[in-house]
Amino acid sequence: MSGIGNHLPQQRPGSGLSDTDVLRIRQDFPILQQQINAHPLVYLDNAATSQKPQVVIDTLSRYFAHYNANVHRGIHALSERATQAYEAARDKVRKFLHAHQPEEIVFVRGTTEAINLVAQSYARPRLTDGDEILITAMEHHSNIVPWQILCQQTGAVLRVAPINRAGELIPEAFEALLNRRTRLVALGHISNALGTINPVKTLIDIAHRQQVPVLLDGAQAVPHLPVDVQALDCDFYAFSGHKLYAPTGIGVLYGKKALLDAMPPYQGGGEMIRRVSFSGTEYNSVPHKFEAGTPDIGGVIALGAAIDYISDIGIARIADYEQTLLAHAMACAAGVTDLQLVGTARHKAGIFSFNLAGVHAHDVGTILDQQGVAIRAGHHCAMPVMEFFGVAATARASFAFYNTHDEVDRLFAAIDQVREVMH
Repeated sequence: MSGIGNHLPQQRPGSGLSDTDVLRIRQDFPILQQQINAHPLVYLDNAATSQKPQVVIDTLSRYFAHYNANVHRGIHALSERATQAYEAARDKVRKFLHAHQPEEIVFVRGTTEAINLVAQSYARPRLTDGDEILITAMEHHSNIVPWQILCQQTGAVLRVAPINRAGELIPEAFEALLNRRTRLVALGHISNALGTINPVKTLIDIAHRQQVPVLLDGAQAVPHLPVDVQALDCDFYAFSGHKLYAPTGIGVLYGKKALLDAMPPYQGGGEMIRRVSFSGTEYNSVPHKFEAGTPDIGGVIALGAAIDYISDIGIARIADYEQTLLAHAMACAAGVTDLQLVGTARHKAGIFSFNLAGVHAHDVGTILDQQGVAIRAGHHCAMPVMEFFGVAATARASFAFYNTHDEVDRLFAAIDQVREVMH
């Protein structure tokens, strides 16, 4: 693998990244080398999508330039090369998530499709009128709407576990909502709007004591925390490649093999079959049963390259470093009297959501952009969270391992500019 990231000095796991390490890593990301509105780009919208290292860009280009072909279906050299790279990426995902076997890794378009797959293929055949699905009050719309659709289809009931004013789940309230009619729990590993890191292992254990399976939305977790699906003992885990420094349009559903084996296909077509006749169809084995049609082959292979890249740096080191960025931002925020933090959980990832008194979040985002600082402003596909906190929107800065402490200072210098302009 090419790139500067894999030439960093080896450090003990969890020892973080030095400022020198980060400056070298930044050289791997061509998009970061530009100016926006005559200012060096400060990209702090990583929770929406991350930037791509050159090795990922090159991997995608190399696939199309040298071995573009359909997988699993050809005996010629290009198809064999594509198939080998595609399945090698599946095993890289398996190792990254610490899954038991490659057959537990299903390639989808992203977290949203993975959740919909579980809703329609696992849950729908099992639900009857009055059954319940339990989610939480901090979920992304992608972990709300599929369950609402499912409830409309089946007569099931959606239950919502509450949060406190810090943006933390209340474990006792969560447990109290579990009952003999609960058929599935679906919750975010990390909140995209608040940064809260949920105590998912504890919640999984609580649910499993009542024989309730658990799906985790890991879109915000896999780029920022080590994830071990066997240690967590979750039944399903979903994430998107584009937040993990890979291209858009590719994602992963992990599922325990026994569950996947028992689930009917989500879509019908090519690749997901063994034999088709007009009298009936015999389906393929997992994971291919859930991968109908031609997949995003280049995206899968590039996802594998992204996993190699961050694995060489070390996800534990990334997690530790990003915590220093968050701590720096929180310390800076303490000196801004008219800044309101939204999401103050004790255990947070590098997501910093805030509002300035008397200033709409969209105005904050617009003025920051004029200073070359890219953040997200809006409801972040988490409108129930906004309603809970009594705000229409928030400004959200979200950190990645290529961000620097100087960029955090640039963020707050730009916030000072907002205050001057709007007051």
